[in-house]
Amino acid sequence: MGMKRIGLTGNMGSGKSTVARIFEVLKAPVFYSDEMARQLYQRSDVKKELALLFPDNDFYMNGIFQKSELAALVFSNPESLQKINQLIHPLVEQEFQTWAIAFKDKPYVVHESAIIFENKLQKRFNSIIHVAAPEEIRKFRIMQRDQVDIQKVEARMKNQLPEEEKRLLADYIIENDGDQLLIPQVIELHQVFSAA
Repeated sequence: MGMKRIGLTGNMGSGKSTVARIFEVLKAPVFYSDEMARQLYQRSDVKKELALLFPDNDFYMNGIFQKSELAALVFSNPESLQKINQLIHPLVEQEFQTWAIAFKDKPYVVHESAIIFENKLQKRFNSIIHVAAPEEIRKFRIMQRDQVDIQKVEARMKNQLPEEEKRLLADYIIENDGDQLLIPQVIELHQVFSAA
């Protein structure tokens, strides 16, 4: 059957990175889209393209990409977000394809990405896991992690599809509500994906 491509998604603060790390402990290869995007922003061709798209903005300080500058722009301007996505996401996909070659003998790989459903990328995956957590828990986690206030968190959340919608679109749900243990849920899916 060949290697299966499993999408791992979830809204901000859901805990998808934690779930991804559990898959890694189980020896599943994991591709992190956000990390790859961060690396791409350091590429000279991407820097040039950003300068052309947004001549009034400077996303680099001493040559280092400033994610907070980009976030401030895109979270307040959906048009800018769309331009960024059109630039970065095809490059992320190219990088994934190159990365995946090394794992073609594995039963599956995990592709972690926050915006599978927002960008209508479902067709690229054999199955999609959604990591779900109640909104209040997610807000608290983001505020703690990013040291931002509730208004900033809520502004960011507006750019993501509602939890209920993602639950309907996903093939599998991992509940990360603080009550249910994550590891048994991930082990169960690992066994499903490892089976022929």
